[in-house]
Amino acid sequence: MPLIVLETIMHTDTLTCFDLSRDIDFHKDSLKHSNEKAIAGKASGLIGLGESVTWEATHFGIRQQLTSKITQLDAPNYFMDEMVSGAFKSFKHEHIFTSKGKDTIMIDKFYFESPFGIIGKIVNVLFLTKYMKNLLKTRNQYLKIKAENLQNQYS
Repeated sequence: MPLIVLETIMHTDTLTCFDLSRDIDFHKDSLKHSNEKAIAGKASGLIGLGESVTWEATHFGIRQQLTSKITQLDAPNYFMDEMVSGAFKSFKHEHIFTSKGKDTIMIDKFYFESPFGIIGKIVNVLFLTKYMKNLLKTRNQYLKIKAENLQNQYS
C-alpha cells in the first residue's frame, strides 16, 4: 500500500490549521481546479468525528464520487478520514498537527490502495502516487497561505 508523507510548516497556531483542514468550504476552495464539491453528508462547515462527506470531482477527465468519514479525532492535534466508497480500493488520511514555538508543523500521511490488483500497482508507480502527492501539496500550500493570512489579520 503506497504511503505519501508530507510536512508543511505554517507560521500560525495549531487550532487554525486543524480547523481549516476540517473545513468543507475551505476544501472546496482549495481544489477548485478539479471542480470539487460536497454533494452529500456534511456539505459545509467543520466536519467532526463520525461525520462523512461525499465529494464529487473531476480527476483524469472523469467525474468521480468519493465518500470519506472522520474515524478518529483528537482536537487540535490529530484526525483521520477514511474512504467509505469511491474509486480507490481503500485510503486513509492522517492529519497530524504539532506546535513548534509560534509555528505549526502539519504532517499528512496518506495511505491508499488502488483497485485492479497488479494493474493498480503499475498505475500507482506510473502516475497515481505523483498525482496524489501533487494534489496534497496544492491543498497544503493553499492551507498555509490562508492560515498565515488569518494569523496576520489578528496580529
